[in-house]
Formats: sequence, C-alpha cells, structure tokens
Amino acid sequence: MKVLLVEDDTIIADAILKTIARTEFSVDHVATLSEASTAIKTSEIEIIILDLGLPDGDGLQFLKKLREEGNHSPIIILTARDRPKDRVLGVDRGADDCLAKPFDMSELIARMRAIKRRSAGRASNSIIYHRLKLMPDHQASFVDDIPVSLPISQFRLLQYLLEEQGRVKTKQQIIDTLYCWDKNVEENTIEVYISQLRKSLWAI
Repeated sequence: MKVLLVEDDTIIADAILKTIARTEFSVDHVATLSEASTAIKTSEIEIIILDLGLPDGDGLQFLKKLREEGNHSPIIILTARDRPKDRVLGVDRGADDCLAKPFDMSELIARMRAIKRRSAGRASNSIIYHRLKLMPDHQASFVDDIPVSLPISQFRLLQYLLEEQGRVKTKQQIIDTLYCWDKNVEENTIEVYISQLRKSLWAI
C-alpha cells in the first residue's frame, strides 16, 4: 500500500501526508519529477499521486513517458488547471483518475481506495480469507466475525499479506512496500511484527 506523492507545494503536500498517515496506506513524498523517477525505479510503488505543475517539468509529459516505458502503476493527477480539456488529456495519457485543486481530502482517500480495489480485482470493500475479514476503508478486522483491534502497523501488514497471498515476498519487499523512507525498519523487525500480529489475531 505504498503511495508516492509528487507535489512541490509544501502546504498541500503536508496536508496530504498527514491525511494519508491516518489511513491504511503509507506514503513517501518528493517535490520534483527527477526525484519521482528515482523513487519509482527503486521502490515498490502502488499508487502515484502526481501534481501537473512541477518545477522541473510538466506532469503530463512525465505521465506519458511513464506509460510509454511500460509503467502501469495507478496514477491520480492533481491539477490547478481549470480547463476540462487538461483533465481529459491527463486521462487520455494514462491517468486513472483526476482531482482539481482545491479538493476534499476524504475524496482523495476514497479514490485511492477505489483504485486499490480495482487493482486487486475486488469490487467489495472487504477482504476475506478463511476466518479473517478485513475492511480497509474502516481499518476494521474480524476473526469469526469478532472484532479484533489492531495497531495501524499490524493492520497494514495483515492487509498486505492477504492481498499478496500466494506470492512469495522477501522481508525487504515488505519493508519497501509498507514503510516510509524515513522509518528505520530492519528485516528482523518484520519477524517481530508478524509474531505480534499472530498473537493479536488468535488471542480471542
């Protein structure tokens, strides 16, 4: 659930970062297209939030280049351009969604969740696996329909494991996907988190 925010306006970026931090997503932030290119090449990014007006280039051209290079990460573009044709052009060049500034933060999160569901091939808001049920929109988890309270770190880990079931993932891949660059998470920390998660789930 790693999100990359590409936004040079510090006020807008700060508001988005604080909002996303309260959700099941983790987010990293860059302010230029150059930094975005590096992040996309070195991290497992699931959703890109892309401002169109950036100091080192045009977001639409960057979007077009990403698609031409075969990058299929879902992209939500943010724009202060009020002409409908600019937003249409963004979608035509490969964006999955578009939000015009100013926008409501809850709408951004809702659109991110919708994109995540589509990417995972789910129409439902719930993820069900045997006795487990997860509702990411509400950060709610259940075992045999009994609510289980999980810290956000455990909830994100559980959601990731359920969504990636059947795929072998290394500890480093889990770290790259779930945690921000500024978090010092070691591979053995993942083992501790998984142990804590097991205790939380089966303690009821």
